[in-house]
Amino acid sequence: MDKISLAGDFADHLINDLIPFWSGLIDREKGGFYGKVDCNGRVDKEAVKGCILNSRILWFFTNCSMLFNELAEEDIIPGADLSGSADKKAAAGDLVRLSEDCMDYARHAYGFLIEHCIDKEYGGVYWSVNCDGTPNETLKHTYNQAFAIYALASFFDATGERAAYDMAMQLADMLEERCTDDVGYQEAFNCDFTPTDNDELSENGVMADKTMNTLLHVYEAFTELLRVTKKHFPAVMKTGYSPENAKTAAKLANRLKFILEIFSEKIYNPKLNRLEVFFDKDYNPIIDLHSYGHDIEASWLIDRGLKVLADVSATAEIEPITLSLAEKIYTRAYRDHSLMNECENGSDDKTRVWWVQAEAVTGFMHASQKYERKAKRVLENMKAAGASAAERHNTQVEAEKMSSRMYAAMVDIWECIKEKFLISPRPSEWYENLDENLNPFPGQDIVRSWKCPYHNGRMCIEMIKRLLDKEN
Repeated sequence: MDKISLAGDFADHLINDLIPFWSGLIDREKGGFYGKVDCNGRVDKEAVKGCILNSRILWFFTNCSMLFNELAEEDIIPGADLSGSADKKAAAGDLVRLSEDCMDYARHAYGFLIEHCIDKEYGGVYWSVNCDGTPNETLKHTYNQAFAIYALASFFDATGERAAYDMAMQLADMLEERCTDDVGYQEAFNCDFTPTDNDELSENGVMADKTMNTLLHVYEAFTELLRVTKKHFPAVMKTGYSPENAKTAAKLANRLKFILEIFSEKIYNPKLNRLEVFFDKDYNPIIDLHSYGHDIEASWLIDRGLKVLADVSATAEIEPITLSLAEKIYTRAYRDHSLMNECENGSDDKTRVWWVQAEAVTGFMHASQKYERKAKRVLENMKAAGASAAERHNTQVEAEKMSSRMYAAMVDIWECIKEKFLISPRPSEWYENLDENLNPFPGQDIVRSWKCPYHNGRMCIEMIKRLLDKEN
């Protein structure tokens, strides 16, 4: 399948499965989106609504809206590949309407977040609320704050609604004031931000003071906030230099650099070529665990931050690490058309987890593109250094070989997703977990606080952009 057709394949899943499925869960009576759908597709209208779920839904529909609007404006895809219309003008109109519909859904999620998920007394975002929007679990978790920042920054980018940006900045400042120590980011807090046990982000029989997962998504949140800050509040404007804008961007950039330093010095294990997962308060690992999904996700998310940061020295230091993460996952975890879950104490968990497959698709595509770019830079340097034509040719062949392998793995996993993970009939979501024989575990909820359109929806958006050379 050529790249244009493959982009259409991802678009078909986005448009005809994920968007109608999740828009069908809007709670018009009590606000937000229903928080639970069981294994038989039954919606529990009284279920608790996770605030992480709402933030991720907000991010999803916001970014779908921006994607469709961009494609329609630039007229870069044959209409039939996206909307099913044979007429290109009609297809562009379909994309505009899709963009508008997705923005309506995003506004619905935004209103619920602002009205119900944010603590008006102590600040910050609750862990969950009841079906009517009243507080349920008033835990304040750094991870949860990060996803609200991530979603609000994107919503501001799409709408220009300054209140969303201001709230994102307020939450970011709160993270720095209340959720950090001298070493890095603390995790869990009571309603008034007094520290508590990190039950929600600890697994595998340990209670972690700090986690790689939370750090990665704080980094992701600051990446998006810095991106929209640079875009909408540049230091150099038509009216002249803005010290205020420059100060804001510098503050966010410094946080990204701080997190990158933690990743390179504390999280990344150069001997095992992996990211450690659970830590004590000083970022000392407390368990022998290799999370395959988080490593392949980090391999491209960290690079996204480097691109936004645009710091040459940081990029030179970190990019080799992120490429090595992708290489290790390819050789260690890619089996039977999919990625295994993790490895604890040398024993593989061969469960196939939905979000791990989605991140593998994006991560391997990113690695494939990265090999192409790396080859160009290396060849230029080799030529400048006087390397022979034969040496340059061998280097190019090897890079193309690795790029091709990563691309083939991406396609292979996507085909496995379509065959094994998608729930019938359409519009469909994904099974959460499959066993090692790629059969779904019985009784799994289709929607819950952690089962959302963030990973698979983002995969579709990223793949459409990358396959059409529209990567931002």
